[in-house]
This record gives sequence, structure tokens and C-alpha cells, in this order.
Amino acid sequence: MRISEAEDRADSFVPHAFEEHIVDLGEVRMNHVAEGDPAAPALLLVPAQGESWWGYEQAIPLLTPHFQVFAVDLRGQGRSTWTPGRYTLDNFGNDLVRFIDLVIERPVVVAGNSSGGLVATWLSAFAKPGQIRGAVLEDPPLFSAQAAPPYGPGMRQTMGPMFDAWAKWLGDQWSVGDWEGMIEALPRELPPALVPAIAFMLGDGESPSATPPQHLKEYDPEWARAWSTDLANAGCDHQAMLARVRVPVLMTHHMRMADPDSGHLVGALSDLQARRVREIIEAAGQRVDYVSLPEAPHVMHEADPARYAKLVSDWAGALD
Repeated sequence: MRISEAEDRADSFVPHAFEEHIVDLGEVRMNHVAEGDPAAPALLLVPAQGESWWGYEQAIPLLTPHFQVFAVDLRGQGRSTWTPGRYTLDNFGNDLVRFIDLVIERPVVVAGNSSGGLVATWLSAFAKPGQIRGAVLEDPPLFSAQAAPPYGPGMRQTMGPMFDAWAKWLGDQWSVGDWEGMIEALPRELPPALVPAIAFMLGDGESPSATPPQHLKEYDPEWARAWSTDLANAGCDHQAMLARVRVPVLMTHHMRMADPDSGHLVGALSDLQARRVREIIEAAGQRVDYVSLPEAPHVMHEADPARYAKLVSDWAGALD
């Protein structure tokens, strides 16, 4: 399938509270919103896999008293360009390097959730000098999103089986699109530890949705295959990336538990992995503020925007 632009998928989208903009970055056209006083410090919000910018829609008004807020759709999500075969951490990060140059035009605090937290980590290590003031990593799957990490469980022991199912039943660029077949098959195809996650990831928390939820309608399922096969990490080892971090970091660590029968991790990263993240960044000479929130859901900025906004505002407000 060729590169797909927003106009090719116009019937996928719904209106939102903030005006959306498109910037041409070369390979991709990136959709984003910009809200708040341009004289305020800049904050860049990077959504999780399967999420568009509007996952932050409730948090943005709580953040704009402190920041000019920029929230983006990464390539392959929302109204941004879909780029088959090109979903890697390096590409996501380099897109945002150009976005900061062209749109934000000044140093910025970057805050990302889940895989967006991996992108924020990438920027904290590899962005141009002076672009990033600090990085907020909201429950990032550092190490656990790799196929064979040096510490703790990898993709096969975390969300890999779910991503395999998305790739199989939905297909790259929705080329299969068998949502009903997937929902029916998931209880059989997933490890038992992941079965309770079906309703939370694909429904209302109590049951899976009969049709794809809005955030997945705007998502290229090739993303799932890129992570489950480790292609997303091509050329970007997490340990090497962490050793290059050049700015202060706030990392929040949310709900996690290991299944007692299989050892399967339900959560973004284990306590061991979180500790090693801190140790590696600190060995690189950077400050890490770690906040353990075992009662918090993975996507805290959407489920509890007030708590999220206070954490980010208080921490970023204390930066030089």
C-alpha cells in the first residue's frame, strides 16, 4: 500500500475541541494542536501506540496555564501520514526533531506515554543539542518493548501476543479488518494473563467494543507488527539510548504485576527494569525523579488528567 494521507481516510475522523494543524516535515505531514500562550514554556505531548493527540484533550486545558502545549499525531496515527514499512523509534524521533525546529522553534519539555515515552527517551538522548529541556516518561515500556532485553521480560512476555493479534486480524493499513473475528478469537489466542486486558484496551473496561473504538480507527495496525517483531527498535538499543540521555527525567511507573503461573508481566515495565533505567541515566550524569504509582492506569493522562497535569507542571516548573 502507498503512503496514506489524512484525506485518504477522511471518513475516519471526528471533530475535537481544539483546532488541528498540519505541518509538512518532508516524508510525513504531521497533525498537531498548539494551545496556550506562545510566551510560556513549551511542552510537547507524545501519545501512546494506538492513541491520537486527542487522548490529551482533557489534560490540555489543565496544562495551558503553565505551558504552550503542542500535542501531535505520530506517523501512522491520527491525521498524520501513514508510512508502510517505516515505523521505527529512529523515524518517530527524527520526525519530532524536525517538528521542534519548524513549529515549536525553542527548547521544549517532552512528555510521552507508553511507546510515546520511548520516543521522549529517544529525544532526550538524540535530539539536537539545546532542543530538549527535560523529559517526562509516563509509564514507558523501556526494555520490555524489546525482543530480548538485558533485564526483565521482553515483548513476548508482555504485550507481544496482543500486538500479534492486531496484526493478524486487522492487517497492515487495515487490509484485513476482521474486528469481530479478532474479538471472538482473542480469549483463545492470548495468554491467560492478558485476557482481562481485552476489555480495557479494546472496549469500555467491562467488555470489548462491537466495532473498533475511535482511537484505533485512526491507527495503522502495522504499528503493532513493528513492535511485536522488534522492527520498531531497529538500530535503537534501549540500554545504549538510556546511556546517552542528556537532560533531567521524570519517570512515572504505573500498574504492574507478574502472573504467578506464567511470569507474564501485566504492565509497562517491571520494578527491576525501572531500577535499571534509573541507574543507567544517573550513570550518564543526569537526574532521574521516579514516581511509583501502582494504582494508576497505564494511560494516566486520559484517566486522571488532573493528577497528570499537576505532576508534569510541578516537575517542569522546577527545571532551570
